[in-house]
Amino acid sequence: MSSGTPSSPKATGSNRRMVWLWAAIIGLIFGVIEFGQPLEDVLRTTRNAMHARQASGDIVIVAIDNKSLEAHADWPWPRQRHAGLIDELNDLGAAEIAFDIGFSTRTSRADDRELIDAINRAKGKVVLPIRSVKDAITDRRVDILPSPELRRQAALANIYVQYNFQSKVWKLEYAADTDGVTYPSLAAHLADRTGRAGEKYTIDYSTRLDSIPVISAADLLAGKVERGRIAGKRIIIGATATEIAKTYFVPGTGQAPEVYLHVLGAETLRRGTPVELGWLMPLVATLGLLAVYQFVSNRWIARVAVAGGFAIAFILPFAAEARLVFFDSTPAMTALLIVVCNRWWSDFRQSYKARGLTNPVSGLPNLNALREVDTADMTLVVTRVHNFAEITSALAHEAEKILVEQIVARLGIGFAGATFYQGDEGIFAWLVRREGMTELGDQLEALHALCRTPVSVAGVHVDLVVTFGADAGDRALSARIGSALIAADEAKEEGLRWKEFDPAKLKDAAWKLSLLGRIDSAIDSGEMWVAYQPKLDLATRRIIGAEALVRWSHPEKGEISPAEFIPAAEQANRIEKLTAHVLDDAVRAAAAINGRGVDFDIAVNLSARLLDGTDIVDQIRDLLAKHRLPANKLTLEVTESAAMVSSNQSFEVLEQLRAVGVNIAIDDYGTGFSTLEYLKKIPATEIKIDRGFVRMIDRSHSDKLMVNSTIQLAHSLGRKVVAEGVESEEILEALAAMGCDDAQGYLIGRPMKLRALIKQLILEYRKIAA
Repeated sequence: MSSGTPSSPKATGSNRRMVWLWAAIIGLIFGVIEFGQPLEDVLRTTRNAMHARQASGDIVIVAIDNKSLEAHADWPWPRQRHAGLIDELNDLGAAEIAFDIGFSTRTSRADDRELIDAINRAKGKVVLPIRSVKDAITDRRVDILPSPELRRQAALANIYVQYNFQSKVWKLEYAADTDGVTYPSLAAHLADRTGRAGEKYTIDYSTRLDSIPVISAADLLAGKVERGRIAGKRIIIGATATEIAKTYFVPGTGQAPEVYLHVLGAETLRRGTPVELGWLMPLVATLGLLAVYQFVSNRWIARVAVAGGFAIAFILPFAAEARLVFFDSTPAMTALLIVVCNRWWSDFRQSYKARGLTNPVSGLPNLNALREVDTADMTLVVTRVHNFAEITSALAHEAEKILVEQIVARLGIGFAGATFYQGDEGIFAWLVRREGMTELGDQLEALHALCRTPVSVAGVHVDLVVTFGADAGDRALSARIGSALIAADEAKEEGLRWKEFDPAKLKDAAWKLSLLGRIDSAIDSGEMWVAYQPKLDLATRRIIGAEALVRWSHPEKGEISPAEFIPAAEQANRIEKLTAHVLDDAVRAAAAINGRGVDFDIAVNLSARLLDGTDIVDQIRDLLAKHRLPANKLTLEVTESAAMVSSNQSFEVLEQLRAVGVNIAIDDYGTGFSTLEYLKKIPATEIKIDRGFVRMIDRSHSDKLMVNSTIQLAHSLGRKVVAEGVESEEILEALAAMGCDDAQGYLIGRPMKLRALIKQLILEYRKIAA
């Protein structure tokens, strides 16, 4: 026996390679185009908040804040006021005094002189800024230095800040070249760090802004600042007032004045040298671990590998940034999530599918699993334990598994090595190599004998009622399961132990499935036609009417029995169109015959389903008017059993039909269980005795007695009696002797086409005339 699996190891390996390759490609694309940068910024901001730290306190901001502008409203301030700040800070022992305010233009000579003198008195402590702007035309960076007189006794530092599309500043420069001279950035100068011109480092935003010491310039100028807050500190003077400050977006905080960025940059460098690893190294490391995760079969090694990938993407950045090691993790994270999510989803689908392919009680593969097996050159065998539901209902829930195990153990004796599949309600199936059905039959006969021995479950001996079915065809397995079960059921009905499905039945099955769809087209195409069986008046021995019977002449299958298609049409609510076709043809025929001066009645069978509404009443009334047939020339026949189970609505419909004037006949009388009370209640005008009683009256005294009593009873109720199935002269004469009114059967005439009926009527009238 050979079987396949839902996903072979080879297919799984190929899929994992493709997923890993796509993860690598997408990760590289994300890194190159910085697609994940917004997410990277969010993650870094979150990590900064998680390891937030206090500022060193060695760098103090002297803020030209709103309070300072209220006290000294003449902004820009005259340089003598800045000179006052320098002198005050120098007197308080500041280690260094840096400005984040440009002095690139000259003012009055006296004003400039006061600032120059203050810088000279500070004796090299003052740092003046080099501002940089972008040329609007060339987009080149232009540096603006303080005036030559100011910078002779002052150090210079660049305050250039570059922001991204979100106005966020993540990096600052160590230094920049101006006119061939390399000047440090203000942050690097405050931290006493050097670096190459244009080289950048990442700002550590874990330093809390509210921990940076800030002194209002107004308080400093008013002499309200204690020496301890200034002595030995590096001071940076910058604008923080809402009206004048240049602000940037500080991650995790929001908009903040530019001066804070220089302090944060200096605090970063004072802690150490930031290391920037970029995105490629973490991505490569993660892809290596994902390769282990995807392709190493050892489960624990794979778990360790994927845990390492998560550490690189989520845990390592947190630990590294606390030590000023920065790298972008989103490309690696993207690759990781692609591979892991695909793997998890694939495992979930396989697990879900496995649950859908397994019987939850026994753990055996179910019939869904069987449908996925390669069944080439295999015969499907099924067994149905017919009393399985009865057995399991009497056992405890946990005992059902034991029962199944014992059943499978016995099946395994006859078919060692086979995989057994369990369906619902005691169905088991397996596949065997295609071989002679005689050998298979012998095995199933022996297995049936073995299964007759009771099984013991929870101390209870249980008898198994089993039959087997087999299908050695080449159809899809889903279809063969059903056909093998049909064979097993037929084996039980026929008293056999096993049976092979007959493929010839497939043609009949296909025909039955399409039967309903063919009825309408058969009516429209003329395949469905109306035959007429003549009815004889026993008193005058003349043809006085006929029963309209539907017939189906199929061009390929020949004559289709009404017993096959009429019940199907009734069950599928398709009887209305069929009845309308017969009624129209029958009423038209009766009208034509009566129109030639012949007194002729027509009878039509009426389905009980049509008595549930009043549409049939209007339909009959319209047909009679359309063909100009007197209502008393039409008889509607309702079977005895159908009439007995009719609802009150049905009785009302019959009453309405009688009110129209048509006759009502109880067909197949004697096959049901009518009572005298019921016969009195139903508005029938005649009773048709079933052929099963009529054909035996010459040989069965009881049947003769029953027919005779029925005739007398009907006459006493004012009903006419018609005997069906008259096939001999002896029966015809016996019925006449009993007083039966009319007779119908092969002796009088078989069902025939209208032309043949008219011809028979013409011959009869010629005999009478002669």
